[in-house]
Amino acid sequence: MKERLTDALYGLGWSAVKKLPEPVAVRLGRTLADAVWKRRGKSVLRLESNLARVVPDATPARLAGLSQAGMRSYMRYWMESFRLPAWSPERVRNGFDVKDVHYLTDGLAAGKGVVLALPHMGNYDLAGAWVTTELGVPFTTVAERLKPETLYDRFVAYREGLGMEVLPHTGGVAFGTLARRLRAGGLVCLVADRDLSASGVEVKFFGETTRIPAGPALLAQQTGALLLPVTLWYDDSPVMRGRVHPPVEVPGTGSRAEKTSEMAQAVADAFATGIAEHPEDWHMLQRLWLADLEPRQETS
Repeated sequence: MKERLTDALYGLGWSAVKKLPEPVAVRLGRTLADAVWKRRGKSVLRLESNLARVVPDATPARLAGLSQAGMRSYMRYWMESFRLPAWSPERVRNGFDVKDVHYLTDGLAAGKGVVLALPHMGNYDLAGAWVTTELGVPFTTVAERLKPETLYDRFVAYREGLGMEVLPHTGGVAFGTLARRLRAGGLVCLVADRDLSASGVEVKFFGETTRIPAGPALLAQQTGALLLPVTLWYDDSPVMRGRVHPPVEVPGTGSRAEKTSEMAQAVADAFATGIAEHPEDWHMLQRLWLADLEPRQETS
């Protein structure tokens, strides 16, 4: 019943919110975000706990302000995502402004293939729609399987409608397809700031240990593709901002595991730079650092 209700609510969002005038959708999103924030539920408290690592000298009042801004940013992501299928190509082109995009366009022009690695910041679906619309470049991404299956199908259809090729997160099968796309000079985009599986690579992130996916680094090593971290953020305008960070190079020496570790740390450092500049736009409402996972693991 809970899964069917979740699916129905997402379906309602895509069918109803996209029909609202943009100012109405903006106000609705802010109202919902403030209502959730005032309830002080687990997600809000977890967001504040995560932000305390990002801004360690923040007072309780500052953290509360950041978490409220964070929930508003998160709800803006959802309002935009529900409305994106109804946006005109011009609205998509004008909805994103990105710095140093030449790293991406030069990499694609060289025919090497490019891996974009992103954290849970801003609206990566909008950034993806901008890539397919403004640059005219299709790309491949991976989606986690959601429950119920009908909800996963909604997300796949939504992203495919924006011009993306979406693969299920099925380990080696997805990796092989991504590698083929890159060897053909294509573009792969992966959200890469949270991986709690056994295959994740440990990195230092804001001074503490967590794990991030090994996939971006391994794909760059195996295919020769360019690995580019990207960070996204909002300001007070209707336009989302972004930055393509300099390429993460494959180390010249070391084992495969050592190279992967070094590259993963470089990706994490780029993410940390962008998140520290715009902490309210990092939508991390789950446990992330290993220190936060240990008590739960001990009692399981």
